Amino acid sequence: MYTTLISAADLAAHVTDPRWVILDCRHDLMNPAAGRDAYTAGHIPGAQFADMDHQLSGPKKGDDGAFRGRHPLPERDAFIATLRSWGVNDDSQVVAYDAHGGMFAARLWWMLRWVGHQAVAVLDGGIGAWQGQGMAMSTETSPARQGSISGKAPLVGTVSAQDVLDNLEAGDRTVIDARAPDRFRGENETMDPVGGHIPGAKNRFFKDNLQADGRFKSAAQLRSDFAPLVSDPAKAIMQCGSGVTACHNLLALEVAGLEGAALYPGSWSEWCADPARPVSKDS
Repeated sequence: MYTTLISAADLAAHVTDPRWVILDCRHDLMNPAAGRDAYTAGHIPGAQFADMDHQLSGPKKGDDGAFRGRHPLPERDAFIATLRSWGVNDDSQVVAYDAHGGMFAARLWWMLRWVGHQAVAVLDGGIGAWQGQGMAMSTETSPARQGSISGKAPLVGTVSAQDVLDNLEAGDRTVIDARAPDRFRGENETMDPVGGHIPGAKNRFFKDNLQADGRFKSAAQLRSDFAPLVSDPAKAIMQCGSGVTACHNLLALEVAGLEGAALYPGSWSEWCADPARPVSKDS
């Protein structure tokens, strides 16, 4: 069972295994059609496309009309139905990949764990690692197959905006922001029209989890990197712009053996939508 990362060579050994489900998570925040276009142009054989905006996210507004962020989680039952449409069963090994160092694949990895499925891994190095080893690509659309995965107790935790707000006073938990430093400081108006970060948050840019070749750093290096930021993973909250790249930090923590941190799914895009919530621009 692969539960964090998988190499291109190991995936290639199982690419035709009917018990394995491969999902292409390529996406572009500025061009939503780019992921599907890349999949159509060529993908790992047998892979199916996972749409970030429509399958890995839910409605941006809740039943009460409140904005939930740019990529709020879908309802659990709706996501389980999506997994079944991809042929995922309770005994399936799921592998997610992208072309962005795991930026989007980690979101799917976390979501499988959110519905209690442990056998899910991210392709280390993504499509680049696959092609770099001369592996075959395909333009064929994988045939639909019906799965029977059932929802189980979550293997991960979440917090709400209210939980984060309450923590500003209590100070029991550490908030880690996965956005780029310029966004954290409120200097990128294209990505964040309302700039800044949650008061007291620390910055850990998700790309800092990677080596120069796009693969994840070693477990030992990640433990060392996170040591100044996270003393107790069970008291850590991961967030970002919209609950996507925060999952990259959660995956890195898992690789490092530092389990137990929670995700704030709404993240900055939900937080800053309410002007009553405090904002900081300290570096």
